[in-house]
Amino acid sequence: MLAISYPLLLLIIGALLLLGSWLPMLLRGLPLSLPMLCLLAGYGLSFTSLVTLPAAPLGGGDGAEKINEIIVVLALMEAGLRLDRRFGLRRWASVWRLLLVAMPVTIVALLLLGHYALGFGWPASLLLAAALAPTDPVLAADVQTGPPGSGDDGETRFALTAEAGLNDGLAFPFILLALMMQKGLAGFGHWLVVDTIGDLAIGLAVGLAIGKSVGLLLFKLPAIKLSNTGEGLAAIGATLLCYAITTLLHGNGFVAVFVSAIAIRATCPEDAFHVTMAEFAAQVERVLVMLILLVLGWGLGAGLLKALTPMGAVVALALILLIRPASALLSFWGSRESRLSRLLMGFFGIRGIGTLFYLQYAFNRQSFPERDAIWSVCALAIAASVLVHGLLSKPAMARADAKRGQRAARRSGDLLTERP
Repeated sequence: MLAISYPLLLLIIGALLLLGSWLPMLLRGLPLSLPMLCLLAGYGLSFTSLVTLPAAPLGGGDGAEKINEIIVVLALMEAGLRLDRRFGLRRWASVWRLLLVAMPVTIVALLLLGHYALGFGWPASLLLAAALAPTDPVLAADVQTGPPGSGDDGETRFALTAEAGLNDGLAFPFILLALMMQKGLAGFGHWLVVDTIGDLAIGLAVGLAIGKSVGLLLFKLPAIKLSNTGEGLAAIGATLLCYAITTLLHGNGFVAVFVSAIAIRATCPEDAFHVTMAEFAAQVERVLVMLILLVLGWGLGAGLLKALTPMGAVVALALILLIRPASALLSFWGSRESRLSRLLMGFFGIRGIGTLFYLQYAFNRQSFPERDAIWSVCALAIAASVLVHGLLSKPAMARADAKRGQRAARRSGDLLTERP
């Protein structure tokens, strides 16, 4: 619990609500991001007596875990609603490359570094790898696609958005495997068939069913179309409903929510209500993210990095600057994507709230002797990602958008010259 007075708590909440609405407009033309400012503000608060947190604010109890869980599922719904490109194996080829090559390579690299460079046991090394491998759908607004209906934003933005929507669900089975290994259980077959394949199958089925059903309620029923209400709250309802049903059925809730969002988006895709839902989900998510990043920033200044070793710092920074870029470039070997697009998809593998949730989930269910060291490495990786990607994302993506516009103009000019 926070050791904070009630008036100060109201002040912080009110400030977050106002800043969450105002700062994005202020920062639009600057190489800064809202997550970066929240992280730095929390770090600054750690040197004051205004707020006092427990010694391990990010791992004890399930309150923070549940908040981060809600943030992630809301971000998954928003990401799915943003995608204008229809689902298809060929149309999503870049996404499969990132999911099926870049992410496993990242897990293996971090697993080996955790064991041989940091001296962690295999279960702790796998937990570190699985928690840090997926890119984050929450903190990546500057590199993702625009609002629903804004048109094709290019392969880079599309791939990063869709990847972030799916890889959280694909990383979760490895968190379960790490917990199973730490408990000393030898149920690899059960993990593969039930915890991985079975959970993913349930998630896909429930997500598709809920998405189709919600799409019908929102857009198809002539007498009671919910889209006529203009209430973006429907996005929150659909998210929580889908996640809860999937969890009750012991399926993969993260995959279910993203799949349901894709199914909803495919229903009457030209309807402006998609924009309303995506914006409402983003607003709720943004306030919760600001709160979590303030807490994380506070933790960084108040001892969360005490267990960090020089080698731990190398591993955290190597993930951001070397492992993710190299694994993504490997995944696009032989593809027709431009060099700039490959570099951007590799570099902007942002880490964030998903990693916090995975660690909280694991540590609330199993004891790891390496807990403090894992927290330190992951906290540094998240902080480095927020700062580095926050500074570079806007100018880099602006350059990519400009290049894409130039290519489109050249193609348009070529078509005009070919006409008789």
